[in-house]
Amino acid sequence: MAKLQLLNQADAPVVFELAHCDNGMQVAFATLNVPKALNALNLDMIHLLSTQLDAWANDEQVAMVVLKGEGEKAFCAGGDVVSLYKAMAANDGNDHLQTFFAQEYRLDYKIHTYSKPILLWGNGIVMGGGLGLMAGASHKVVTESARIAMPEITIGLYPDVGGSYFLNKMPEGVGLFLGLTGASINASDARYTGLADHFMDADKYGELLAALLGINWDEASSLNHEKLTEALTEFDKNSAQPPKSELKALQPQLTELNTLTGLQAQVDYILALPSDDNKWLARAQKSLKHGSALSAVLVSEQLKAGKNKSLKECFMFELGMSVQAGLSGEFQEGVRALLIDKDGAPQWQFSSVSDVTASTITPFLTPKWDDATHPLTDM
Repeated sequence: MAKLQLLNQADAPVVFELAHCDNGMQVAFATLNVPKALNALNLDMIHLLSTQLDAWANDEQVAMVVLKGEGEKAFCAGGDVVSLYKAMAANDGNDHLQTFFAQEYRLDYKIHTYSKPILLWGNGIVMGGGLGLMAGASHKVVTESARIAMPEITIGLYPDVGGSYFLNKMPEGVGLFLGLTGASINASDARYTGLADHFMDADKYGELLAALLGINWDEASSLNHEKLTEALTEFDKNSAQPPKSELKALQPQLTELNTLTGLQAQVDYILALPSDDNKWLARAQKSLKHGSALSAVLVSEQLKAGKNKSLKECFMFELGMSVQAGLSGEFQEGVRALLIDKDGAPQWQFSSVSDVTASTITPFLTPKWDDATHPLTDM
């Protein structure tokens, strides 16, 4: 294993390292380092990562960045929603949520638009805010242990971190299904949806590192993107067979789902799909059935709104929705039931999507700022 140069403290919440390549260029490493919390993102981590990415972008010796999580269980299980809950419970939710989500979305957008290659090592759990980081990386690698999801319907939120954009890029009906059910998908599903580019056996990471350090990196980022793609494609060829795609087998039904008019009809259709012999689908149906009806409506609305928006416009739209989520009470109740009291019995505001009132939804969709004052205008 190559020797890495540590740039900060080994116990920092995000650890930064450099490896020197054969031709004098460098590969940079950023490791989310809170494994006991499954590397959940907090504001400190977001600030550290954003600042370091800026420094590496301006360092001509850095050819590319590897973004990974410490430990075998997770790359990143999402945002630190417990801290958001505490802010909401203390009636300080509006300012804290706006700051958190604005900084998180800025980081996500930075990764999406980063000039140098970013290889994201998607091993273990990649959920919520973790998927926001992954979606923007130029080279997304998943392993056999990858478990990827946007499970916000279970906590009264919606698939943010750019979900309005990337869920709309998936095969017909797939984004809607994943948003409504919070279904956990595997490595093959991730490649099918476009959330991942390459599959690699987790135990090949050492070989990957050696290969990265042996590449004849160029000072031109465009050439380095090509060189990294070539290297990862070789690993693709030599890796074991990835797990079977659940989504691909369900595609005819998801195409049909997309033709239905009205969210209630779409929800009923998903819940009626035969799942006696399909544990994965049964779990997805259970999450939809017991999840927040308000969240389900928000998923439908965000996908409609995001269809014709740019990536930046999607993040700007989502910031307003996320701030409103902090005011609505549904998000707070969902986090309480799942992560605070852990009683698994959220008291949702509505029993079905048809019960969700227009007066409840309108504040989520109404802009809270004009273009000049929006916190993400200068992104």
